[in-house]
Order: sequence, then structure tokens, then C-alpha cells
Amino acid sequence: MQVFGISGMPGSGKSVVSEVASEKGAIIVSMGDIVREEAKKRGEPSKETAKNLRKEFGEYIVSELTIKKIKKILDDGFKNKIIVEGIRSHHEVEMFKENFDDFIILSILANPQIRFERLKIRQREDDSTDYNVFKTRDMTELGFGIGNVISLSDKVIINESDLESFKEKINEFLEEMDL
Repeated sequence: MQVFGISGMPGSGKSVVSEVASEKGAIIVSMGDIVREEAKKRGEPSKETAKNLRKEFGEYIVSELTIKKIKKILDDGFKNKIIVEGIRSHHEVEMFKENFDDFIILSILANPQIRFERLKIRQREDDSTDYNVFKTRDMTELGFGIGNVISLSDKVIINESDLESFKEKINEFLEEMDL
């Protein structure tokens, strides 16, 4: 069993990696989903919850909640790969490396204009069709430390062409990971 992480700015293609890996039997644990679940409990926007959780409980809180969820999956006897989607800070990477042997980070990169166009189509709760709001969100993500995570990644995939080419790159990576 191996746990590895996926990082990247909003709209870069992390969820496509998760989708392809899931089809191959991996379990996906999305840190964003954990924040969205907590936001729902609190009755506040997920962007606000992400900031508030870190203020209230420290930089490690989202990784702690994620690790707790992964350990439950492992306790239930799951033996395949587990992928943590949405790692945003070096604090989180440290926690995962402390808790899981051979933890690696895959980062997905795409330029801002491409990512913005993808988010306009995706239309998730925290996506915007306003470019200035998109840029502000990017700055928030960078403030969490996502740039450090990306710069220290074990593997990087650039996702600026068609979906089929991107999926080929993902499959090559997953084969390297024996998935």
C-alpha cells in the first residue's frame, strides 16, 4: 500500500488524475472535500472555512483530518494505493511524510488562462467566471504555500494540451507507481 499526493493550482487537472487513478482501483481522499464537508457543517463558504480552520487549529489541521480519514480506510483493510488530492502547504507534506512511508508528491501545472477557462466550465461552488476573483483565489492558494509544494514535487506533469494527451501522461505516471 502506498499513499501519494497530488498538488496543483485550481483548474490544473488534479481531479482528472484522481478520476483515472480511481478507475485503476485507487482510493481518492480529497482535502478540498474535507474542507467543503467542514464548511457545510459550519454554514460558511469553503474558502472561508479553509482559512478559519488553519487560524483556529493551526497549519496542520486539514492534513490531520485527512490522515485520520486515510487511517480509517487502512483499518478497514484497503490495500491498494491511496491518493491525497489537493495538498496545499509544506506543513501538510511534512505530516504525510511522517505518517506514510515513501510518500511522494505529483504536481499538475497549467497556465492561469487555461485554468481560468476550465474553472468557468467546471462551475464548482468556489469557481468564478470573474478573472479578478480567480486571481484572488490563486493568491489565497499561494498564501497557503502551494508554490512551495509544487516546487518541491517529486514529479510534475504539464497539462496544457488536450485531455487525451494529459490522460496518457497520467497513465505513464500511474504505471511508474505500479497502479
